[in-house]
Amino acid sequence: MTYCCGVLVRDGLVMIADTRTNAGLDNVSTFRKLHIFSKPGERIMAIASAGNLAISQSVLSTLTEGLEDPVTGDIETLMNAPTMFQAAQRIGRAIRSVHATEGDALRSEDVSFDVSFLFGGQIKGSRMRLFMVYTAGNFIECTTDTPYLQIGEHKYGKPVLDRAMHYDVELYEALKTSLISMDSTMRSNLGVGLPIDVLVVRTDACEADLNHRIEAGEPYFHDLRSRWSAALRAAHRNIPRPPYKTETQPKT
Repeated sequence: MTYCCGVLVRDGLVMIADTRTNAGLDNVSTFRKLHIFSKPGERIMAIASAGNLAISQSVLSTLTEGLEDPVTGDIETLMNAPTMFQAAQRIGRAIRSVHATEGDALRSEDVSFDVSFLFGGQIKGSRMRLFMVYTAGNFIECTTDTPYLQIGEHKYGKPVLDRAMHYDVELYEALKTSLISMDSTMRSNLGVGLPIDVLVVRTDACEADLNHRIEAGEPYFHDLRSRWSAALRAAHRNIPRPPYKTETQPKT
């Protein structure tokens, strides 16, 4: 299991992803799930993956090597996509290409074709965008009404984002909230864990403002986790006890 989150606010983009993968309790490993494609000043794109690791790696390799356009014969990659929308379409085509190659073999072993991606970034001259690409290769786009998308084990971290995230949140406040969302997920699901990869991109910069890996024991993240736990306990104590009580029926 995994947890990845993308947040698109007025000031820019935040993407975070954990690195834990497991194929059973005795086979836990660390793999990068947040991948960056960039030409500083011209474009920056990031893909976060969830689902079957072998499938996601095949899709990423297909995107890196490129897909041949059946009409023009051109090799299409993320780095030569003219728009973010067309880049998202290429991710969808790469997923369908891998499915066509490996789908039958997976079904014969009773393995589901399970993969999803968050895809965000900006190409110079166009606006920053954030997409969620599904197993079928179709996708949706993040909006200003709900400026975040999640994949993987998302249910534990969603309430934090629902309450705190909106389009006008300052960029590094959005990162802080995203990390609290990650901590909430890690607290409730052992399939999600450190290290955490973080990308922050400012609008129109077309390069990373922050590209960082949070390792176990890092002081800031440890402090954030402790403060969030303490804040929740304090909030719980400060809420009045429920006034409800069943009236005792008089004995006859």
